[in-house]
Amino acid sequence: MAKLAPVPNCDVPALWLEHKTALRNYIFKRVKDEDLANDILQEVLLKVYSFCLKTSGVKNVKSWLYQIAHNTMIDHFRKEATTSTSNREVEFPEEDENLAFKEALEYIMPLMDFLPKEYSVPLKMADIDGMKQAEIAEKLNLSLSATKSRIQRGRNLLKAEFITCCHFETDASGGILSFEIKDSCTPLQELKKKN
Repeated sequence: MAKLAPVPNCDVPALWLEHKTALRNYIFKRVKDEDLANDILQEVLLKVYSFCLKTSGVKNVKSWLYQIAHNTMIDHFRKEATTSTSNREVEFPEEDENLAFKEALEYIMPLMDFLPKEYSVPLKMADIDGMKQAEIAEKLNLSLSATKSRIQRGRNLLKAEFITCCHFETDASGGILSFEIKDSCTPLQELKKKN
């Protein structure tokens, strides 16, 4: 009996028709070379097709496609930097252009507000304001071990809130590919409508 070819779980041709031109423009704007932009776009298509053969569809398709394009450009420039024999400096596209990550960042502070103050205050001081734990302990009149404990507990509670309120997909290295607020998370949905 002939073995059937695997069927993709997402509609690659439709995705590609809808987003190809915008993705190519996004890539070209960063690499400033027609042929290279087309080569990278082709690699993105192969990655999308490969992903769709193995996995179910993605919730935030646009963000996911741009993240694949961004990662493909970074991979290309890293490869070029290691194989380049000239002293020419290779420019990497901006690393901070992870659209899904940027979108997720907008909701960190509102999610922190869901936490009890005893955890959110030291967590904000440590992870947002960049204060040293000893300084936080002094300001909050806590022992250093209590401060460390509250910051760690705050991080765990924030992660739980994130999982409860948001759907996100990550790549193999933990980078966010797509981000979406769950319909069940009314406070963040209302905040999203205001933005």
